[in-house]
Amino acid sequence: MKPASRIKHITQANINAFLDKMEKPEKMISMMIQEMEDAIIDLKTSVAARAEAKHQAEIERKLIMQKISRWEERAVTAVKSSRDDLAKEALVEKKRYEKNLEILMNDISQYEKLNDQGQTSITELEEKIELVRQRQRLLLQRGIHAVEKKKANEILRNAESSEAYRRFLELEAKIEKIEAEAEVAGFSAPAESEDSFVKMETDNAVEQELTLLKKNMQNESTDKE
Repeated sequence: MKPASRIKHITQANINAFLDKMEKPEKMISMMIQEMEDAIIDLKTSVAARAEAKHQAEIERKLIMQKISRWEERAVTAVKSSRDDLAKEALVEKKRYEKNLEILMNDISQYEKLNDQGQTSITELEEKIELVRQRQRLLLQRGIHAVEKKKANEILRNAESSEAYRRFLELEAKIEKIEAEAEVAGFSAPAESEDSFVKMETDNAVEQELTLLKKNMQNESTDKE
C-alpha cells in the first residue's frame, strides 16, 4: 500500500471503526497510535529512498553535463580542422546527452515533489499522534462512558421486551386499579346511612317550619285582641 493510501485508510476507515465499534477504548487508541506510527515509519523510509535516488541522480547529472561539454568541445575542434563530418557526429552525441539530461532533470524534480509531500504527510501524522496522546485520557473516559451507556441501554431494552417485565407491568396495573377502587369505596357512605341522613335533615326542616308557623299564628291572634 502506498504511503498516501495508507494515510487515507487510517484517517477514514480506522478512525470510523474506532468511533463505531469501540468495545475496548484503551486498546483501540493504542492500535490507532501504533498504525499512525507505522505509517510514519513507512513514509520516512520512502522519503529516505527518494532522497538517495535524488542524490544519485545529481551525481549522474554532473557526469552528463561533463559529457555535453566534452562533445561540444569536440565539435568545435572538428570544425576548426575542417572536419564537418566529425563535427556533426559530435553534435549528435551532444544532443543525445542533452536529451538524457532533460529526462534526468524531470526525475529529480519528481523526487523533490514527492519528498515534499512525504514530509508534509509525516508532519501531519506526527501532529495527529501528539493530539491523540494529549487527549488520550479524555478520549478513554468518553469511550468508557459510551460503552457503559450502550450496555445499559441494551439491558433496558432487553428488560422491557422480556415476558417477566411485561407480567410485572400487568401486576402493577392491577394493584393500582385495586388501590383506586378501595380509595373510592372509602369515601362512599352506605345507602342505608345516606337515607337516614336525608330523613333526619327533612324532619328538622319540617319541625322548624312548624314552629315558625305557630309563632306567626300566635302573633296574629295577639294583634286582633
